[in-house]
Amino acid sequence: MSEKGPENEPAETTETAEPTEQAEAVRASSDADLVPEASRWHLALREITTGNALVAVLSVLLAMFFGSLMILFTDEDVRYGLSYFFARPSDTFYYAWEAISGAYVSLWRGAVFNDLGGTFVQQIKPITETLKFAAPLTLAGLGIGLTFRAGLFNIGGRGQMLLGGSAAAFVAVKLDLPMIVHLPLAILVGALVAALWGGIPGILKALTGAHEVIVTIMLNYVGYYLVFYALTRKSLLQAPGSGNPKSAPMPESAILPDILGPQFNLHAGFLLAVLATFLVWWILNRSSLGYRFRAVGENPSAARAAGINVGVAYTSAFLISGALVGLAGVNQVLGSVTDGATSGLDAGIGFDAITVALLGRSRPFGILAAGILFGAFKSGGFFMQASEGIPVDIVLVIQSLIVLFLAAPPLVKAIFRLPTKEA
Repeated sequence: MSEKGPENEPAETTETAEPTEQAEAVRASSDADLVPEASRWHLALREITTGNALVAVLSVLLAMFFGSLMILFTDEDVRYGLSYFFARPSDTFYYAWEAISGAYVSLWRGAVFNDLGGTFVQQIKPITETLKFAAPLTLAGLGIGLTFRAGLFNIGGRGQMLLGGSAAAFVAVKLDLPMIVHLPLAILVGALVAALWGGIPGILKALTGAHEVIVTIMLNYVGYYLVFYALTRKSLLQAPGSGNPKSAPMPESAILPDILGPQFNLHAGFLLAVLATFLVWWILNRSSLGYRFRAVGENPSAARAAGINVGVAYTSAFLISGALVGLAGVNQVLGSVTDGATSGLDAGIGFDAITVALLGRSRPFGILAAGILFGAFKSGGFFMQASEGIPVDIVLVIQSLIVLFLAAPPLVKAIFRLPTKEA
């Protein structure tokens, strides 16, 4: 065998080093510099048009459009104009414009600003009524939205509101304390009782796998009859000397104070809702607990494989959700309706909160905005009925249509020809 000589040895491979200045320049270049200006605007436009926020806004607009059609069908002048439409069509269009514009102008005047008010207080009172209605909707919506982020569906808002509000009322009417202690104690007890009640479905799901929808629906009935029982027993909540299922009026030391004075009905419950919004935002976006909620909500199996205790996350989500929804009941008893707790103190808010959470896309500040919008519907709906004779049920139809369109984002995008993320 012949030995390999130097000429037979493989040559060493040498890499050409990139100049230092050029490497630094490449590393210093940002992605934005590599994307043309037109492409950046295109990407931004695509994010806007394919995002959930735009779908929510367009869902509201579509619902109001179909609500306008219902206003036309229920207006007597429009129906009268249609009877001779081909003889003089302009009358029908005039009546239609008067009906729709009158309805939404009155909705604005009843919810935001009444330019017909004689004094400044009367003019701005509608917006304060809207914020008053928005407070419990936001609080309950935050609780429902938080469970959505954890992949859960809390339909037990009614029971949690009843238990939280009744517990706060019990502390309010049974104890005689200075306001600095009485009011915070009533709020705390109401939130704590509602949290424990809301934690039941979380514990059952974690230990037995019971479906939270079934459990929360059944607990609504259990909570209602528990509160009704307490309201019929003088040793518990029933007002002394009364045979009605109603508690005594709340004492002054346990009533949420007014924000803008006695001429308005807006009380500190709205401030409580704003604080709760920031708290839920911090929990979901800045805490490890919120990270676990979001991870479990995205994929429980992957979260479990990553070492997250899914059962603890479910239970924690329901505990916090119950406390938030319970605060909505506390807001009702100690703020909006202080003449005594009843078994109807939830006023349907426990179910309306589901719509608020859906419209807000389970984002805290989105829920706050949705709560204010639905508060405007409630405040303006009564004014619309009183001033224009339009049934307040039209507002309920609009709210229902909002849910319908929110449940079908592809339909909304198809109607408005919005691009999809895949496109």
